[in-house]
Amino acid sequence: MAQATRLKDHACLIVHGPDQPGIVAAVSALITRNNGNIVSLDQYSSDPKGGDYFQRVVFHRPDFNAAVADIEADLAATLEPYGMQWQLTDQATPKRMAVLASTSDHCLLDLLWRHRRGELPVTIPMVISNHTNVVADVRSFGIPFFHVHSQGPDKSEAEARILELLAGNVDFVVLARYMQIISEDFLDKLDVPVINIHHSFLPAFIGAAPYRKAHERGVKLIGATSHYVTKDLDEGPIIEQDVTRVNHAMTAADLQARGAYVERAVLSRAVQWHAEDRVIRHGNHTIVFD
Repeated sequence: MAQATRLKDHACLIVHGPDQPGIVAAVSALITRNNGNIVSLDQYSSDPKGGDYFQRVVFHRPDFNAAVADIEADLAATLEPYGMQWQLTDQATPKRMAVLASTSDHCLLDLLWRHRRGELPVTIPMVISNHTNVVADVRSFGIPFFHVHSQGPDKSEAEARILELLAGNVDFVVLARYMQIISEDFLDKLDVPVINIHHSFLPAFIGAAPYRKAHERGVKLIGATSHYVTKDLDEGPIIEQDVTRVNHAMTAADLQARGAYVERAVLSRAVQWHAEDRVIRHGNHTIVFD
């Protein structure tokens, strides 16, 4: 993939913890003594006096793979006195992203198209759907497709099959209008981030038929929300949101059609930011260095 090739020997370091003097200097000095050169640096503090500190640093280090163990040991020793958490990733290695979908195909096909164009730094090992209407389109992109039937209140058999397919094969999962409620047990066993696109500007009009509810209220803006999935339905940390204007002359179908454009854009941005390690989860909200 072009993006992965361009970022050869580039690493991304995420640091977060209690804000205090010296963190920026310590991280910069660490990268320098490990023969790295900082390419970009973003930081945020919720409060310089006792707040939370977040930092994202991308740096170039020749032969990075050979130096990873030494850099990680240095990070542990350097950041431990500050009480900081950290994560170091190789930007040349794209994350593996599985996509779950149902009958609506606009978000799914947009992700596959952006992936084919090299706009998303991911690989897609599989698409899983509880319907078969998208199978030909998915396979036209050269992506493996799996149909896992899911119907009725008991989803345990379907979830077990999906877990079997995903286990060890993905770094995160995207629900591209996958219209099934994910159980807490499934999330615990999967143990990788799950990103959802909600066809509403949360927290308004949550649940079923949001466009009908919005139309009945005579709204002038509609939107979409991409968030991480938690055990609490539609209440996970929000990654990205956007809106578009509508007017009184539009039907519910018009709203839905216009909303689909927003959904695609919001989900693709959320996926890209997650794949590029630009999102830091902190409690039930996020810091996004976009």
